[in-house]
Amino acid sequence: MLYDTAVSLYDKFRLLHYRKLFGNIREKDGSLSATEAFAVDVISLLGTPTIKQFADTIGISQPNATYKINNLIAKGYIEKLPAGEDRRESRVRVCNRYFLYAGSREDDFIAEATARMERECTPEELALFEKLLARLNDSVPV
Repeated sequence: MLYDTAVSLYDKFRLLHYRKLFGNIREKDGSLSATEAFAVDVISLLGTPTIKQFADTIGISQPNATYKINNLIAKGYIEKLPAGEDRRESRVRVCNRYFLYAGSREDDFIAEATARMERECTPEELALFEKLLARLNDSVPV
């Protein structure tokens, strides 16, 4: 029962996220393909990853990751940053153009769901739920 509920919630979050992500994909010059939108989304989730971290996260070769990143830089959705003293390595960061394209980073459905829970649940229930959710979150490897 717990497993089924967790999978159901996860699936709903994924579907809502995909709806939002794909709803912003447009067929015009400079827009993102679905693969590019996912790549920028992963970079956004990672913060300011190195190209190697990005490649490792999505399971592609570093040259393939570099190619994808260079295309996204050319379209203006991400930018390269120096990674520090080692000039051989770069970090990438999502530009404001992506957030204007994809909408805000805050997921409205999560804000609405948590606001509803805060209205309908007791402080004790919310504290227990938050504790259990934090434990579940901590157990998921990334």
